[in-house]
Amino acid sequence: MEKPYVIGMDMGGTNTVFGVVDARGTVISKSAIKTGTHSDVNLYIQDLFDELIKLIDAAGGVDKFKGIGVGAPNGNYYTGNIEFAPNLPWKGVIPFANLMADKFGIPTALTNDANAAAFGEMTYGAAHGMKNFIMITLGTGVGSGIVIDGKVLYGHDGFAGELGHTTAIREDGRLCGCGKNGCLETYCSATGVARSAREILGSSTKDSLLRNIPVDSITSKDVFDAAMDGDEIAKEIFEYTGKILGQSLADFVAFSAPEAIVLFGGLSKAGDLIMNPIRENMEKNLLPLWRGKIKLFFSDLKEADAAVLGASALAWEL
Repeated sequence: MEKPYVIGMDMGGTNTVFGVVDARGTVISKSAIKTGTHSDVNLYIQDLFDELIKLIDAAGGVDKFKGIGVGAPNGNYYTGNIEFAPNLPWKGVIPFANLMADKFGIPTALTNDANAAAFGEMTYGAAHGMKNFIMITLGTGVGSGIVIDGKVLYGHDGFAGELGHTTAIREDGRLCGCGKNGCLETYCSATGVARSAREILGSSTKDSLLRNIPVDSITSKDVFDAAMDGDEIAKEIFEYTGKILGQSLADFVAFSAPEAIVLFGGLSKAGDLIMNPIRENMEKNLLPLWRGKIKLFFSDLKEADAAVLGASALAWEL
């Protein structure tokens, strides 16, 4: 029997968004539940079932679905387990894919959120047809999905591709939530931009619109709004962020020689403010044999649906 649909599910620390997706990448229907309501994962799955089964039934029932794809923090594609995710209420190793398959009667695949984004970009987005690219997600943290020869890179244990935790600054680098110092995500995430704003404002005497905001309340959006109004300090913050990310991207190119690097996530909304310094500093730091050859662009997936689409792309592989 033809199975025209899959389910894509994006699990965050606060909310879980899920939807029914067809083979063209159209999100037919979508809903959400709170992630952290229950400390027992089985109660969470029951809540999920109660809401998701409505979408499944409306699309013709379980027999119409090829699979469920899940993007989750610390999701291990090899095992289907969520392993020691710090931002989820269930600790230890959770056999999440098996629990889902048993509950819904639909095969389930799981990976982490950045790898799911890479799947989505390769299946539905601007990287369609590419066999070698890197997806960088710029949100609260910095995530990455690495595609080599048409396959997402997982490494021996399922957790390869933590480029956000490569060391961008070696001397007096910022403390990261992972426990290391100088990680890329402490500089090039939305929270990293806010940290840069506090540092640069503290070391400069220049006037800035950002000085009208309590320093501990400044967000990356505040920096963007100020930059769009011509604020020189705000522009400097984006230049600094783009310089660090561009230098790191040049290192990533040396590792996997991608055809393209795709940027996705909230920080990409800054457009040329962030893209221009990234591109300039990446090109400056590339080996000559790659200069001018590596495509660099923002994802063209619709942001509201991208997480669901990325996760759903996993399910077509089942």
